[in-house]
Amino acid sequence: MTLRRCALLMAFVLPLGVHAQRVKESFEVGPSVYVRALTVEPARNALWVGTSAGVHEVDLASTKVRRTFTRKEGLANEYVFAIGLDRRGQKWFGTNAGGVSRYKDGQWKTFFPMHGLADYWIYSFAEQKNGDFWIGTWAGVNKVDGKTGRFSTYVKELINEWVYGIAVDAQDRVWFGTEGGVSLFDGKRWKSWTHKDGLGAPNDDQLPFSANTGLGTRSRHDLSVSAQGPATYNPNYVFCILAAADGSIWAGTWGGGASRWDGKAWSNLTMKQGLAGNIVYSVAQDKSGALWFGTNRGLSRWDGKAFTNWGVAEGLLDQNVYAVAVAPDGDVWVGTRKGVARIGR
Repeated sequence: MTLRRCALLMAFVLPLGVHAQRVKESFEVGPSVYVRALTVEPARNALWVGTSAGVHEVDLASTKVRRTFTRKEGLANEYVFAIGLDRRGQKWFGTNAGGVSRYKDGQWKTFFPMHGLADYWIYSFAEQKNGDFWIGTWAGVNKVDGKTGRFSTYVKELINEWVYGIAVDAQDRVWFGTEGGVSLFDGKRWKSWTHKDGLGAPNDDQLPFSANTGLGTRSRHDLSVSAQGPATYNPNYVFCILAAADGSIWAGTWGGGASRWDGKAWSNLTMKQGLAGNIVYSVAQDKSGALWFGTNRGLSRWDGKAFTNWGVAEGLLDQNVYAVAVAPDGDVWVGTRKGVARIGR
């Protein structure tokens, strides 16, 4: 696997309100390789890029690859869906059918269900203030005790066992985006929401309902295949979740757009308001408070009033945006099939 710099993209006509932000450059990982995870490590000024063929560590100053991890280097599986960083400086790589591989200072440790992991399929990580580390799987969530390292598993407490996103808010509550809705654990109690509670926009276009939604289940889907064919709708299917700086919670749904929980009710943003696509795979927030949504039809920036969108015509390598991360310098990194793009001024 290689990360190849593409030619620097020159200036082009931008949508109004883009604030001079443009695709500055892009980096290819291969025509059939998917970038599924992007995580910034400020302490190393690094960007970790998780792909369907391994992991790259990229130096954010030079944008050059520092090192690459595959099975040869110690990964349990090259198909990496999630990358987590804990307070000890350990890197956690969640894989497709390979469990979790943890790395620090040249040392690897891989966790399987025999070690307490809930499942072999891993999709998200998050850490609480006390160091407790959460792992989202296709069979519930694990909490790894920050002091003892002991694994606990939660399944029946969730609205659905297929967990794709985890976020920790300012109150240290843990939010879970699942294939069946959103769940919250406040340390004592669990609560959940579904489309019946307002999660996901209504199906105004009368799209057919489908549980066959891109990631899905082991038996139903080929994970290397992105969403293609006729549009479908499943608003309970949450790909990603974010605890925003203002205290709100954002969830990216399948066909229901981006959903916002303000503490009392859900509201939704869709293509009707300007969102690039109604399938939202990823979400991030920059220092200005603007939200960045990776969708099935490109990337959207929401400043609270209006959207600015980027697609292939604006320099992305593919329209399906599976991962978004904001670097300390404010540049936004975007992961798609074929590679990553860097957006900035």
